[in-house]
Amino acid sequence: MNKTPEHAARKRSRSRKGAPGILDVALRAGVSGATVSRYFNNPDVVRPDTRVRIEKAARELGYIRDRIAGALHGKMSGSVGLIVPTIDHAIFSELIEAFSDRLHQNDRTMLIASHNYDLEREVDIVRSLLERRIDAVALVGRDHSSAAVEMLKVRGIPVVTLWNAIGVQGIPSIGTDNRQVAIDITEHLIRLGHRQIALLFPDTQFNDRARDRKTGALQALKSAGISVPDHWNLPCPYDMATAKSVAIQLLENNPPTAFVCGNDIIAHGVIHAATRLGIKVPAQVSVVGIGDFRGSSAIEPPLTTVRLPACRIGQLAAEALIDKLSFRDGAIRPDHVLPTQLMLRESTARACR
Repeated sequence: MNKTPEHAARKRSRSRKGAPGILDVALRAGVSGATVSRYFNNPDVVRPDTRVRIEKAARELGYIRDRIAGALHGKMSGSVGLIVPTIDHAIFSELIEAFSDRLHQNDRTMLIASHNYDLEREVDIVRSLLERRIDAVALVGRDHSSAAVEMLKVRGIPVVTLWNAIGVQGIPSIGTDNRQVAIDITEHLIRLGHRQIALLFPDTQFNDRARDRKTGALQALKSAGISVPDHWNLPCPYDMATAKSVAIQLLENNPPTAFVCGNDIIAHGVIHAATRLGIKVPAQVSVVGIGDFRGSSAIEPPLTTVRLPACRIGQLAAEALIDKLSFRDGAIRPDHVLPTQLMLRESTARACR
């Protein structure tokens, strides 16, 4: 029996272990293969009634679009990378969810990776994502390996940095002024009469957010004529158990009247330490954090902190990359600074001494 060109095309279309292809969908929907391809690449140019037929045919056949194959032919893969320092922090989970949701609303998929504050590992992640032909990428912070940044610039895909309003030179940023955030929360304690203030911040070597916040806190204290002795200026990771242990050591002997913490996780640990020692917050010691994480308003006492717009940062980052991929030039403006909000709750009071 002679095989028609249509039969041969259908056979090629099912070449991957019998999986249905574009031509199978076209035959079922009664349209051309080119129309099906246009629908999946740019559905707005296809008539609504035709879109319905193609969607129905694809659903009935169980057709799954091969985006990677399309990317190999110069088309977009539909995937956008997000590289974060860690997925273990509540604040990043809010950003990740908002970023992913906005991509999903625009028929794009997020590929996420964490470098755990290891910039050499970030280089490997960037290379791996580029090998998977991602269309764009978002990076958290401005501390990045020059090798990673150079790879992204050479590839020429849209890139945006998040969380810090001032990003990498030549790369647009969306975030907050972390230095000013720390100034604001520290000045709140100063206005309450506190002068014996301890600082608990994580290692700042590869964490520009922590570095800017610590710089801001020290700047506010210096402006008020307040110095911080070394034994009250201690490194503390974003870990509640460690923060509790460090705070217990400080509270047991000649304690400060207040703590400025690098984020809410550390602040929660300080409150738990005070509770364990029978020290009343805020009557005997005041505690402030940064972030306004989920649970910060529910802890006892509710934490005074700074609300960071994590969800909005994620949404705007996704929108900026989507606009750029849609060839809407100028969509990503440099150094987009978002406002923060001081959340005055019950963990602070006037200095007790």
